[in-house]
Amino acid sequence: MELPSTHYPLPITQMKIQLVEIEMDITAAPGELAMAIESKLQEWGEPLRWAITAVDRETNIAQIEAIAIAE
Repeated sequence: MELPSTHYPLPITQMKIQLVEIEMDITAAPGELAMAIESKLQEWGEPLRWAITAVDRETNIAQIEAIAIAE
């Protein structure tokens, strides 16, 4: 089954999926936190999903794992 090209700017065979692991300060307001994380993940491509996997409560640094599509 071929997917319409309007949904995918690159042919599927040219997409690269990668695991991204980052650390970032999470002192932003809860409503802004998701936007800040997604903005940071854009450096590696389009994030498909992400999760906060650990938080250091003393420093407010979170470990975030994501799956992204890179061009």
